[in-house]
Amino acid sequence: MSRHSLLDEAVHGELSLAEWFALAADERGELVDGHLVEEEASDYVHEILVILLGSLLRGWFAPRGGFVGGSDTKLAVGPKQGRRPDLTVYFAGTPLPPRSGVIAQPPDIAIEIVSPTPRDGRRDRVEKVADYASFGVRYYWIVDPQLRSLEILARGAQGRYEHLLGATEGTIDIPGSDGFVLDLDAVWAEIERFEDREAGVE
Repeated sequence: MSRHSLLDEAVHGELSLAEWFALAADERGELVDGHLVEEEASDYVHEILVILLGSLLRGWFAPRGGFVGGSDTKLAVGPKQGRRPDLTVYFAGTPLPPRSGVIAQPPDIAIEIVSPTPRDGRRDRVEKVADYASFGVRYYWIVDPQLRSLEILARGAQGRYEHLLGATEGTIDIPGSDGFVLDLDAVWAEIERFEDREAGVE
């Protein structure tokens, strides 16, 4: 199927997971009930956090045999449902995703950085909670730069998420990753450094 006809399908009909994966890189979006849905518009603070958290995660997990992926990862969370988390982590010993294609192997951690609009906040806090739990993601992190908060949900025996941790400051022992400590104050300080520069405060 050509790129043009794929886009026609995205607008007028349903896309399969394979067709969703085949969309050009500049046709960004998630697959919801077979339809392409525009993703949240990320700002520069969002991108700062993606790079910062990705670096911290890789620094801890990579020496221990794990892998950290970025936001171009496409997860097949359901037959007609595809999500693109901001970051994913595969622990050592977890089967790895394929090099290319839609990923049917759930990561151990999926991370979403909440965008400021109410619609996008609902997507991350409600819709994706159900999707990632049913897909089998062990831990779901919700990072909110506006609230300066981190929530970590853990998938329980019944296949539903339980609220494991909520924090706004301090050093946090990360559940499921014995020995990994995240300094939230340092994370928020990077945002504040940007905001001060933006406001002309040196």
